[in-house]
Amino acid sequence: MAICGINAQLLTAEDSYRKAGIHVYISETIRHLPTHPNLQYKQLSTVPPPDQTVSDISWLPTHAATVHPIGRILWEQLVWPIRNRRADCDIIHGTAFSLPFLNRKPSIVTIFDLSFIYYPELFPALRRFYLTTMTRIACSLATKIITISESSKADLIRLFHVDEEKVSVIYPGLSDRFNRVSDEEIEAFRAKKGLPKKFILHVGTLQPRKNLPLLIDAFHQANLSDTELVFAGGKGWFYEEIFSTVKELGLESKIHFPGYVSDEELPLWYAAADLLVFPSKYEGFGMPIVEAMGCGTPVIASNASAMPEAIGDAGLLFDPQNSAELAKSISSLLENDVQMAKMREAGFLQAKKFSWEVAGEQTAAVYVDLIKGLRKKV
Repeated sequence: MAICGINAQLLTAEDSYRKAGIHVYISETIRHLPTHPNLQYKQLSTVPPPDQTVSDISWLPTHAATVHPIGRILWEQLVWPIRNRRADCDIIHGTAFSLPFLNRKPSIVTIFDLSFIYYPELFPALRRFYLTTMTRIACSLATKIITISESSKADLIRLFHVDEEKVSVIYPGLSDRFNRVSDEEIEAFRAKKGLPKKFILHVGTLQPRKNLPLLIDAFHQANLSDTELVFAGGKGWFYEEIFSTVKELGLESKIHFPGYVSDEELPLWYAAADLLVFPSKYEGFGMPIVEAMGCGTPVIASNASAMPEAIGDAGLLFDPQNSAELAKSISSLLENDVQMAKMREAGFLQAKKFSWEVAGEQTAAVYVDLIKGLRKKV
């Protein structure tokens, strides 16, 4: 029986923006790892493994200090290799950008995107330095690399000169809760939250890469008298321009910031919205696009990086540097009930292409291939 040690330190029990994106991908993938006769999983983290759908995972608890970036980095480099040896791990998986320098085990690393390379000015200096350095080193150390889109795979090959055969693309999935919601549930949710009758939604952390000032400007240009704009997501970093843009354009009464939205309520936010707009400059995938489509919400998204892979032919794409183009797309779509209905149905079909069960199976297959490679060398 081979043992795979999975570093899941970025899992969190905190109800905040940290429980988005990467947390969801790691949590759902682990939850859907299948039982395998020759493979055992051990999760190293401060929080226990998520409830399993198929397999049982052993939990190796880590000290609470790893919830802080410096503590986590020190743990990954100094403690993790020791824990791997004590747990008799045959292979290890770094689920977010990093591997220990002193590791001697065959390893897998998951790289979600290279936004910090493309847009270094959008990241705090220390965060940018850490991500760039650790990702480059992890790519060179890893036996296998997992990434979440063909776009990100191409970036790894082009920018880090990674061998194409070394990289596996494993798309995020769509949880069952992102599905059709009844009109009665939507109206009850609107009343509970005091939501406007018509609104455009954005879901994601408030940070520069999300390109939110451009969305605000496009909303201003569209001049929609009966529609408001809602940003559902916690504050990340460098978000001051978002609020200053709202103030400069005099849109305080039409733009709302409810903050971080819980996992339980998120499907209702999507379902209550008339439209999701996702204007990011760069994404490793763009999970809100698929989540919104799963709930029957039409989507307009940026045509950059991986977002065309997420949206397929089910939504509208635009140049993320062109606010006038986005304004025109928003206005014309909201005025076209027939096109909105077609996009809802196409969105349901597109969303069904993404499965956490498949993601779990494909991740386990990478582990198994690595183990088979080990045995051939013996």
